[in-house]
Amino acid sequence: MKHLLSIEELTVKQIGEILALAKKLKAARGKASHPKPLKDQTWALIFAKYSTRTRVSFEVGIRELGGRAMFLSNNDIQLGRGEPIVDTARVLGRMIHGCVIRTYQQKDVLDFAAAAGIPTINALTDEEHPCQILADILTIEEKLGPIWKKTVCFIGDGACNVPASWIFAAGKLGFDLRIAAPRKYQPAADLVKRAGGRILVTEDRAKASNGADVIYSDTWISMGKEEEEAQRLAELDGYQINDRLLAHAKPKALVMHCLPAYRGKEITDDVFERHAQTIFDQAENRLHVQKAIMALLAKSWRR
Repeated sequence: MKHLLSIEELTVKQIGEILALAKKLKAARGKASHPKPLKDQTWALIFAKYSTRTRVSFEVGIRELGGRAMFLSNNDIQLGRGEPIVDTARVLGRMIHGCVIRTYQQKDVLDFAAAAGIPTINALTDEEHPCQILADILTIEEKLGPIWKKTVCFIGDGACNVPASWIFAAGKLGFDLRIAAPRKYQPAADLVKRAGGRILVTEDRAKASNGADVIYSDTWISMGKEEEEAQRLAELDGYQINDRLLAHAKPKALVMHCLPAYRGKEITDDVFERHAQTIFDQAENRLHVQKAIMALLAKSWRR
């Protein structure tokens, strides 16, 4: 594994290695025995989108692995003035040891990785959010056991980056994935077909959530979609995680949300608070999974 750009590009073995190492690093956190595979390395974080969990988890993770983190927004570098990303990549590739990118276009991350010659991590694009879903899988397996035996139900905007990465994960790992969304907000049929696996896409919320082990949602208004807020709220109305929906799931189903959550919209406040332990365990696991990814990439590039 030379980069982490998409779950689609990972093998089942690589996913297993990431999760196994994440568990070990989580257990070793704060101990003298914690490994430092990024010792004497500098990793850059190039963020064109705002962030809380992603920025903090990567900066802390780089430091806990022995490295130094350098945060660069579009306002800090020439990308913000129109420099081609491949030129930025060729410069940074001569100076730093790895790069984490959170931006709009998936192509930008792919182009950077190809040009820079250093390990590159997709920290979110409009098309995918691989680190989030790997952390989610770790959380599910900690609480419920192997995911391949489980059913995950995603409710809401099924055409955004989070369900896309869930689709690729289902194709790789063989669990049941159900996506309940209005037709306009359903994932592209060719993406579902390309991923393979046991994936159901439907407008029927009860059918999708029936007997599910995990009920999952994301904000209805992703960054860059703010001008569509009123329209989206109207069109996604009814695709909310609430007690009525949870009645169809298994009695002890996990409720998950990748945050930030807008209570009263995609999830009710009372459901969120009842399941806050799982949701914030999920957020914490971003740190451990991303540390595992960086450690494995560093090892791969040393060979």
